[in-house]
Amino acid sequence: MAEGCRSGGSSTSGAPPATKNVRPQRGGHLVASIRTEPGSFNRYAKRDSGTELVSILTQAKLVRINKATQTVEPYLADSWTTAPDGRTVTLRLHPGVTFSDGRPLTADDVVFAFDAVYDERTAGTLADSLQIEGKKLTVSALDATTVAIVFPAAYAPGVRILDNLPIYPRHKLEAALKAGKINEAWGLSTPVSELAGAGPFMIAQYAPGQRLVFERNPGYFRTALDGTALPYLDRITVEITPDPNAELLRLAAGEIDAMTVEIAPESYATIKRAADAGKVKLFDLGVGYNADALWFNLTPGAFSGDPRGAWLQRDELRKAISLAVDRKLFADTVFLGAAEPVYGPETPANKQWYWGHPTPHDPEAARQLLASIGLSDRNGDGILEDANNRPAQFTLLVQKGRPNLERAGNVIRDELRKIGIVVDVVPLEGLALIERFARTRRYEAVYFTASKTDTDPAVNLDFWSSRGSAHIWNFNQRTPATDWERRIDDLIVRQIAAMDLAERKRLYDQVQEIFADHLPMVYFAAPRIFVASSARVINVTPSLMRPQLLWAPETVAIVQ
Repeated sequence: MAEGCRSGGSSTSGAPPATKNVRPQRGGHLVASIRTEPGSFNRYAKRDSGTELVSILTQAKLVRINKATQTVEPYLADSWTTAPDGRTVTLRLHPGVTFSDGRPLTADDVVFAFDAVYDERTAGTLADSLQIEGKKLTVSALDATTVAIVFPAAYAPGVRILDNLPIYPRHKLEAALKAGKINEAWGLSTPVSELAGAGPFMIAQYAPGQRLVFERNPGYFRTALDGTALPYLDRITVEITPDPNAELLRLAAGEIDAMTVEIAPESYATIKRAADAGKVKLFDLGVGYNADALWFNLTPGAFSGDPRGAWLQRDELRKAISLAVDRKLFADTVFLGAAEPVYGPETPANKQWYWGHPTPHDPEAARQLLASIGLSDRNGDGILEDANNRPAQFTLLVQKGRPNLERAGNVIRDELRKIGIVVDVVPLEGLALIERFARTRRYEAVYFTASKTDTDPAVNLDFWSSRGSAHIWNFNQRTPATDWERRIDDLIVRQIAAMDLAERKRLYDQVQEIFADHLPMVYFAAPRIFVASSARVINVTPSLMRPQLLWAPETVAIVQ
């Protein structure tokens, strides 16, 4: 494993000769898997990976970021022009597009989609990622197939931001919007016959806790280069498989064709043997764009009445943790060597925006930082105490059933014990964990996946902006809670407005430097990404971002 993980570049192994250079044909049934079922059928309401997968399979956007090349491609919009002011974009929709129920998709549906995500009566998940400087885009329908979008300020990535918004049918959801209940629409209890989208597939069946079945959308508008109507597949069944070991065994046995997550380090050897035997295809994609992270609840008042509040939210604690954890040990233990140490939200994979600046492994410096906030070993038992002899102790939540996250929690616990901090690692089921930090905010610290959705920082405003819904340590702030967050807000506004790439890089380096000075999230290692499919899957272009094999599901085919 370690040898394979240290090789450079991406590679593919296990493709049997019979499937190489096979021209994709229409037809067939692909079986994929996910770990947890979606939180909703409505991407405007939920941001979990299951809901995102449903959106990718069933909905369409104005433009789509090619997840393999990170370039913007036409989707519902065939073309667009930008006015000389750089703020007004006119998009031409592909003619004749219909939703899966046969109703036409027009510019009015685009206007509706923006109205829905911007609805201030609901706490949606997409509004902040479609705003510039906290202001909405102005969207109007010039005619049935022409949309004008006016940006409230200069925005360097341009239409790239539109990849954040699936276009939902107005005729299905307008009543929910008028009632102020758009986020309650299309919940999991909705009959699948009431759903509609312009994507390549439509939901044909949902068995809670078991599977989702997607069938070809017969009215899907895209075609392959040779004119073949897409999608190639007739059906995709997504099996809900919480147990990663069972998922792996099913892939190796040919019972499923694709996973929607990367191969876990401890599973690599099993899949490599299956690839060498020609049973699966194994893709080595290199170091990932995202890394899991540790963060504390930095919501003001979260520890009101708790004497530990004097130190739990201090920068010094998080910086001490960063110094105390041996990142090479972390990478070797958590990812079995299949990872690179990282020190912030960008990894070496994002070459254009990576800042670097490693943090040394220095436990003694960590102890000094902790002493500066009143934590020291006052009775010689090896555990730090505060001024009132209360132990320095906190609870760290991790997701149950994800071995890399559980191992990470244990490494963090053991490394911090060496400097006198007691960590209680508590595994929770995925949805229960998300509920704790994303809704109730009843937690002390979490180690979890908090992935950015794009490689361009300007498109990740939901993460960087203090008002963002993915500003996970203290999200949806009305005004910045700290001076350093205010400074990041100001720099990000300047960064997204700068049209010179070198200036954007300089400003984003400053953002990352401030982030490093305060460390609201502590990163340790970015995994090397391995994904696998059954040997019969063809015409896939794997991406470092999830779902690595299904981000363009209409192009995926199987050998029949």
